Amino acid sequence: MATLPSAPDGIAHAISLALAPSFLVTAIGAILAMLTGRLGRVVDRARWIEQNFTDKSDARHVLQVQELRLIDQRIKYANRALVLCTVSAVLICIVIAGLFLAALLDLKLGAAMAIAFIVAMTLLIIGLGLFLLEVRIAVKATRIQDELLERE
Repeated sequence: MATLPSAPDGIAHAISLALAPSFLVTAIGAILAMLTGRLGRVVDRARWIEQNFTDKSDARHVLQVQELRLIDQRIKYANRALVLCTVSAVLICIVIAGLFLAALLDLKLGAAMAIAFIVAMTLLIIGLGLFLLEVRIAVKATRIQDELLERE
C-alpha cells in the first residue's frame, strides 16, 4: 500500500487540479436547475391544456392538439438533456475524486481521468445541444398569430 505524501505538495497539486472541474460541476448544477425549471413549466402547461381540453367540434381543439404535440417533444428533449448533463456532472465528480485518490495513493490514473473528462464533456455538449432543440421548439410553439398582432 502506498504511503501518504509527507509534504502537502501532492495534495496541494491535487487541489489545484480539481479546482477547475469543481467550478464546472457548479456550472452544470446551474444548468440542471434551469432545465428542471423549464421542464416543470412545460409539464404545468401540458396539465393546464389537459384540464381545459375541448371537444373535436371546438375551433380551439386543433391548436390544443398541436401545442400538446410540441410540448411532448419539449419534454422529451429537456428530459434527455437533464439526464446527459447529470451523468456529465457525475463523471466530473469521479474525475475530482480520482485526482485526489491518485495524489493520496500515488496511483497512475491520468489516462482514466482524461477519458472520463472527455466523456463528461461530450455528454455535456450533447445535453446542451438537446437543450437548444428544446428552446427552438418552445420558440416555434409560442409564435404569436399575426391576426392577434393587428398588423396592417
